[in-house]
Amino acid sequence: MTAPAATAPPVRAPRRRGRFGVHLFLSAVSLAFLAPLLLAVYASLRPYEETAAHGYFSLPRHLSFDYYRQAFADSGMSRYFLNSLLIAVPGVLLTLFLASFVAFAVSRLRIRGGLVWLMVFTAGNLLPQQVIVTPLYVLFNKVPLPYWMSDSLTMYDSYWAVIAVQTAFQLGFCVFVLANFMRTLPREILEAAIVDGAGVWAQYRRVTLPLCRPALAALGTLQFTWMYNDFLWGLVFLSDGDKLPVTSALNNLRGQFFTDYNLLAAGSVLVALPTIVVFLLLQRHFIAGLTLGASKG
Repeated sequence: MTAPAATAPPVRAPRRRGRFGVHLFLSAVSLAFLAPLLLAVYASLRPYEETAAHGYFSLPRHLSFDYYRQAFADSGMSRYFLNSLLIAVPGVLLTLFLASFVAFAVSRLRIRGGLVWLMVFTAGNLLPQQVIVTPLYVLFNKVPLPYWMSDSLTMYDSYWAVIAVQTAFQLGFCVFVLANFMRTLPREILEAAIVDGAGVWAQYRRVTLPLCRPALAALGTLQFTWMYNDFLWGLVFLSDGDKLPVTSALNNLRGQFFTDYNLLAAGSVLVALPTIVVFLLLQRHFIAGLTLGASKG
């Protein structure tokens, strides 16, 4: 006599209304965040006379890329783009290297006061940047540099000053994120490397860093965006106009008595393009880094 087959539990119907509400809410939030960018792109394609006569929300009568060519030529944006890359790329690489090394020390090595060091690095983000502008200005004017590193022979009016400040302020956040991610890595992998004779440097470079690639990509995208878009430190520590970052190039598009805001919108879109390109290139790793720890197994 065979036992009756177990009946499967009833499958619940998906809550379509709930999902529709969630998608509607997320679409509304996404549109609210994209609305300023879309309006800037729309305005940059229209002549100023048209928007002045009919408003920015009117239907277009003439669309062209003339403002983009004018913004790129009038502001000298190519030179400023290079300046921003000379600040952002070394700043991101230096920040990620130092942060990953510190995070490895406080999370994977058994050192005394590891939690205290992590709290110290994280607490650095709580200090308002504007508070130390004057002390840093005085300090950088007194720190000597060789002629091949700075035309002024000091850290002031050199890229090194901006890179140092950017790295110092972003280091705490990166250490906090990487340390918490490294704590989730299986300790058995590190123990196996130790058994095979790997030293501390090999444990860091050959074992831990490859496993942290999604977190490093996510942090690299954020750090590049923040350093590239920064306006304060370049304006404070760079006196030579030819060294200013690209965010300052938008000031060159403002007239003394009149400002064409459509031209300014075109310049703003051009300035934002590198960060969009970096995000698209690292999108897969960036999303993977954001979803770390969302599920187990």
